[in-house]
Amino acid sequence: MEAEDAIQAAVPNGTQQAAPETPCHNGFQLPLGPKTSGTLGRHLARRLVQVGVRDVFSVPGDFNLTLLDHLIAEPELNLVGCCNELNAGYAADGYARAKGVGACVVTFTVGGLSVINAIAGAYSENLPVICIAGGPNSNDYGTNRILHHTIGLPDFSQELRCFQTTVVNNLDDAHEQIDTAISTALKESKPVYISISCNLPGIPHPNFRREPVPFFLAPKSVENALSCGKMMDSCLVLPLSYTLALLGLLLTVTAQDISTMIRCGQRSIIFLINNGGYTIEVEIHDGPYNVIKNWNYSGLVDAIHNGDGKCWTTKVRTEDELTDAIATALQKNDSLCFIDVIVHRDDTSKELLEWGSRVAAANSRPPNPQ
Repeated sequence: MEAEDAIQAAVPNGTQQAAPETPCHNGFQLPLGPKTSGTLGRHLARRLVQVGVRDVFSVPGDFNLTLLDHLIAEPELNLVGCCNELNAGYAADGYARAKGVGACVVTFTVGGLSVINAIAGAYSENLPVICIAGGPNSNDYGTNRILHHTIGLPDFSQELRCFQTTVVNNLDDAHEQIDTAISTALKESKPVYISISCNLPGIPHPNFRREPVPFFLAPKSVENALSCGKMMDSCLVLPLSYTLALLGLLLTVTAQDISTMIRCGQRSIIFLINNGGYTIEVEIHDGPYNVIKNWNYSGLVDAIHNGDGKCWTTKVRTEDELTDAIATALQKNDSLCFIDVIVHRDDTSKELLEWGSRVAAANSRPPNPQ
């Protein structure tokens, strides 16, 4: 088989414990029985573990709920529920930077289209992100039925046209399609998109072994240096205690998932560089469009915290206040710490000033004579 030819198999050192007959997650008993070991859902979960994924970032939707049950049933996977699909995609992006490969799970069309900007970013920066979508029932393909999550047309391909997609809507070759997609992500260091029909994850099939032959294929080396902007996008999954995340204006996009960080017990230190607008654009070409309505960011985080979990926030305006805040944050090793650093809109480096002038000059060049 093509997928198996691309993967060097390694014999397992031991027998993996089967998932419990009634797995429990957040107090919920999942409707899975012992047959889950020979299913598509089990196969996908074990594949993710084998390539190094331990946290999967997800947003539930009715087309992926059964698949999520099977991912939760895998004891070596931790399902992290995010507030929206874009944040889940950025979280998988950040995880791939830190760990070598990341994964997220969304639902049909509304989820797939929402996550696309994050996946496009992962593509441009050569990150192996495995994006999995729960798709329509396999019997609905080719029927011209109008389903929810579509735009009111009998067309299931809106999101598929945006991705080079693996669509799994039958069990006979599902294992090959999944293995090919995942191995391609690792070998090419690019994101892949796998759509799995909602009625397939729990059906036993002889092509799925209790313990899939593991991949012997490591992710490519991933650059560990993050730009401030991308570090902001990926702030949800900073994997180490005391990781310093420098955030900019775009917190307004991803602020919701600070709630996920608190719920999951993240102990990161987040610095919000609060300059009231788009400073880079200011240095290129200033105008009223570069000014935004400033938020009370630390107050917002306090409201998200709401006394549930461990979180500490503060505002600083001077170097001495910042030094004191960092010292306090380093002592709070059981909390998420958020430091709102208020700076002047023109508080920037000499290099940025020079770069802005060069960009402005390049952008304003007149057309060449025809």
